[in-house]
Amino acid sequence: MQLTSKKLMRLWREFWISKQHIEIKGASLIPEDNTVLFTTAGMQPLIPYLMGKTHPLGNKLFDIQPCLRTNDIDEVGDNRHHTMFFMLGNWSLGAYFKPEAIKWSYEFLTSPKYLGIPKERLAVTVFAGNDIAPRDETASTLWQQQGMNKDQIYYLSDNWWEIGGGVGPCGPDTEIFYDTGKPKCSENCNPSCDCGKWVEIWNNVFMEFNVQNKGEKPTKLPKQNVDTGMGLERVVSVLNGFASTYQNDCFVDAVKVLEDLSGRKFNFENDEGRDFCIICDHIRASVFLLGDIQPTTPSNVGQGYVLRRLIRRAVNCTRQLGIQPDALLKVADTFINFYADEFPQFVQKREFILDELNKEIAKFAKALSGGLKEFNHIIANMHNGDTIDGVSAFRLFDTFGFPLELTIDLSKEHGIKVDKQGFEEAMKKHQQLSRDNSGAMFKGGVAVANNSTEAVRLARLHSATHLMLGALRRVVGDYVEQRGSNITPERLRFDFLCDHKLTPTELAEVERQVNEAIEANVPITCETMTVEQARASGAIGIFDNKYGDQVTVYTMGKFSKEICGGPHAKTTGELKKFKILKEESSSSGVRRIKATIFDD
Repeated sequence: MQLTSKKLMRLWREFWISKQHIEIKGASLIPEDNTVLFTTAGMQPLIPYLMGKTHPLGNKLFDIQPCLRTNDIDEVGDNRHHTMFFMLGNWSLGAYFKPEAIKWSYEFLTSPKYLGIPKERLAVTVFAGNDIAPRDETASTLWQQQGMNKDQIYYLSDNWWEIGGGVGPCGPDTEIFYDTGKPKCSENCNPSCDCGKWVEIWNNVFMEFNVQNKGEKPTKLPKQNVDTGMGLERVVSVLNGFASTYQNDCFVDAVKVLEDLSGRKFNFENDEGRDFCIICDHIRASVFLLGDIQPTTPSNVGQGYVLRRLIRRAVNCTRQLGIQPDALLKVADTFINFYADEFPQFVQKREFILDELNKEIAKFAKALSGGLKEFNHIIANMHNGDTIDGVSAFRLFDTFGFPLELTIDLSKEHGIKVDKQGFEEAMKKHQQLSRDNSGAMFKGGVAVANNSTEAVRLARLHSATHLMLGALRRVVGDYVEQRGSNITPERLRFDFLCDHKLTPTELAEVERQVNEAIEANVPITCETMTVEQARASGAIGIFDNKYGDQVTVYTMGKFSKEICGGPHAKTTGELKKFKILKEESSSSGVRRIKATIFDD
């Protein structure tokens, strides 16, 4: 019987429930903190709990998490890359460690009740050791106890995991690979090869250590955690013997729509197949972004910029296939229907999703008209064999919405080349300029502290964002909601829903109210309660299912009451003095305030 993505989701739930794990409902694709554009991994919403915070649902958890990554966006079009994908995960927050994690991984993969993979088709990698931690003989022994042969176990130095930024939990991991049956590329062939013999399907991370301050040697964690991840699309494809993840059940209806309208058969190995893949991936991702509990709409900044790029790239592919761009609405509808059971809000938001797609398609058509004029202006004095420089190609993309592929295709018609490397350099420069404090590592909207002084200041600035949101709601209106925050030791940045540019009078009153709360020096208290109790108590927050049954609520006297999972000061008086530095537009309907606190 063929393994479908829906069946894999069901089996995943059944298995972990049988192991007394509690399901965390998938978090929004838009992180609450807005410091990274998207939820890029299943463990991302759990970082505070992996750092030691008590999770309201307990210490044995699992989820099915939609994720979105933009680093591979230009790779989409082959047989396996995606922007939006599902990550299946399970966690132990000090409840169990290597023996249980390895035993249960093996059971889920090999038991006929679940995936039923013959053990001969599996291989695992374990940590080879370094100056921080020794060779992981424990993991190797545990795998052998499950029935794995020694020649199926490989020691690799790459089997070490850390959050990033050099600070926080870290430890060895063990990765599980599926043997496709292809011959080894050499005597030394192992799962780290990219020869196609091995496909990674699961990773168990053993968080044994913690780096307190940047550059310091890791110390043992008081509680050892397990963090695992399995890519749904990849597993379904591999176990069905598909040559492409775009043969999975979630894409079948979308592919048929494109085949019927174009009169062409999907074959991922040719250029037309690449267009099929890009359309399917990008429109699925667009549906998830538009249908999210915190919906993203196309714009020129942030998440909206990525969404716009996805839609416009898909539109360009309809041009390649010789079909009308409004075909994308039919493709989107297949995904709304396919995920109706797992994400019923897509059905409720169907009209909104399709309308936003349609509006962006129309905007792109208008932009293309202006872009064609600019393109013709650029090549007016060029000759066969000349090259469009990267800056000009990027301007066509950034100002007129021309995908690089479209510029290349039009250039070919005139015998002209395009400087792809120059385009990429211009793109990277643009991203660097538009990325605020891009070098910082953030957790829950707060930059990782390199020392205790920074940690205290970050906690105070985080508390200031709560006071400021409370003041904004009183001054501007209670429709104001947080749309993101980014906190470094120097300042806070706060994005919020607002339908107008704040006046100097409004800004002065917000600042006054925050300083009034600071002068009151009220205690900042934390309580754990149910979502219903939090709502009834007047706490603000987005009451979707990402919090689970229990939430933590921080109260600052009469000034603020909010659901939160980040660090805070002990009293409002610790903030000393609050000052708004700047107010500006962030995106359509969203304003941004930058502010700081002073010691005097």
